[in-house]
Amino acid sequence: MSEQQPQGQQQVQLRIDESKMNTTYANTIRTSTTNDELVMDFGLNLPMQHPGQQPMIVFNVGSRVVMNWAAAKRLAMTVGGAVRQYEDRFGEIEVQGSNPQTPPANN
Repeated sequence: MSEQQPQGQQQVQLRIDESKMNTTYANTIRTSTTNDELVMDFGLNLPMQHPGQQPMIVFNVGSRVVMNWAAAKRLAMTVGGAVRQYEDRFGEIEVQGSNPQTPPANN
């Protein structure tokens, strides 16, 4: 028995072009929202200490991603699935508290 596609639907070929892609590392994210979009700023938290001054954290934004809410939900589902798969293989990922200067616990 041969399988046929439902009438009116056709298969679409997907080609991924990575020639202009940039890869960056981020250890933090800042989000803001509108009724229509989610804005995500990815970057690095860099602790800085200058003599005689209070310690500070500098958030260097490297990339901004803006997406509509449907795309944001698909992203959340995809990332959630990837995290579950990772934890199934390697164990639970511990997330540090909100204080970025708190060192990770030694096991």
